[in-house]
Amino acid sequence: MRFQTYLAVPPKLTMFRVPRSIDEGAIDILTRWQDIAPALPEDLFIRVVVSKQVAEFQSMYLGTCDALLPLMRSHFPELRLNRTHCREMTWIQSVPYIYLDSTATVEDILNRTTSLDTFNKAKSDFVHRAIARDVWIKIFAWLAKPDAGLMIMDPYGGQIGSLPESAPPFPHRAGVLYNIQYMNFWSAATDGSAQTRWLKDFYAFMAPYVSKNPREAYVNYRDLDLGMNVVVGNVTSYTAAKVWGDKYYKGNFKRLAMAKGKVDPSDYFRNEQSIPPLVATK
Repeated sequence: MRFQTYLAVPPKLTMFRVPRSIDEGAIDILTRWQDIAPALPEDLFIRVVVSKQVAEFQSMYLGTCDALLPLMRSHFPELRLNRTHCREMTWIQSVPYIYLDSTATVEDILNRTTSLDTFNKAKSDFVHRAIARDVWIKIFAWLAKPDAGLMIMDPYGGQIGSLPESAPPFPHRAGVLYNIQYMNFWSAATDGSAQTRWLKDFYAFMAPYVSKNPREAYVNYRDLDLGMNVVVGNVTSYTAAKVWGDKYYKGNFKRLAMAKGKVDPSDYFRNEQSIPPLVATK
């Protein structure tokens, strides 16, 4: 299967990062965001990062600030966006702005130094029905606990929801409002037990409010808590792998395993959550 995607990117984008605390109405704004963000025009993307008692709304718009402001007044007036929030830049400048820091430069992307002093763990969910306001109050209480982590929520809809889930391997499409990534961090000076315990307990708390049967997960936020492969006779067990595979790939998992059975029936390439080979019997 071959995909070719050509994205038209204008010479100038508009970015914003708008933090809202609980006192500034974060819970009400976030409750509204759940329905608004997946239905926004396809050239406007707004995600949310929630940490402690602040929700930061981060956006990329394929156009100018002059064009963005009336769109926001029409679609998302609750955020109270104004011109001082907007930063016009090129697409490549938007990368450090979002993923490093609002003051970072393109040259900072070239910095390949790293530190082994900080560790992290992540889990994920998909939301099909908007979470009620009273539940968000409880969520913010979780985020105020000692050793708490954060939530990153990316809206779906748009082109990602236009394909049937059986078309490409990635199945989380029509009907998904947004994806949640839960993350927590700890330093090398600790063993991370308190942070990972908070993460697992918070994940358990969220179970009633996210997808079910299966509880879906995002494969790029690899989570070994969902299950790991069992090797039987030097080949990964398909039955054991379904425990985590159905969460990542839903009904596409069997098709992926059959493809693996054709190109790598001996399971030479494998890891803790690699696709197992499923060889059709005649």
